[in-house]
Amino acid sequence: MALARSATVGVGVVSPARIDEVNILEATREAMRLALARLRDVGPPAPWLLLVDGHLPVPGYAEQQIPLVKGDGRSLAIAAASIVAKEARDQLMRAYDRRWPMYGFAQHKGYGTIAHRRALAEHGPCPIHRASFSWTAPDD
Repeated sequence: MALARSATVGVGVVSPARIDEVNILEATREAMRLALARLRDVGPPAPWLLLVDGHLPVPGYAEQQIPLVKGDGRSLAIAAASIVAKEARDQLMRAYDRRWPMYGFAQHKGYGTIAHRRALAEHGPCPIHRASFSWTAPDD
C-alpha cells in the first residue's frame, strides 16, 4: 500500500425517505456526489484523484477516479474515510437517539439487532425508518 501525502474526506448524507424514493444504490451515488460537493467547498481545488470503495465509479465525476473493490483493505485513504463515515453515522444515530430514545439508536446504531427489532415491534417505525426495508419481528 502506498501512503498519500494528504487526503481530504467529504461526507454526504441522504435521508431514509430519499433511499425509499430512489433505491439504496442511487442514494449511495447521490451521497457520493454530495460528499464531493462539500469537498469542493472546503478542500483543495480539483483535479483530484478520487478513490472509490467498490466497483462502481461516481457518475458525473469528470476527473480521474479509481474504483477499488474491498478498497478499505487496499488503500489507507479509503480505510481512513471508512472510519470517518462510520463516526459520522454514529454521531447521527446518537442525535436520533435523543429524539426517539425508545429505539436505542445510541446503542445499536440502527442495525437490525434483536433490541432494535423489539423496539420496532413495540413502537412501530419512526420517521427515519425506511419504508422500503423489510424487517421481521424477533422470535420471543
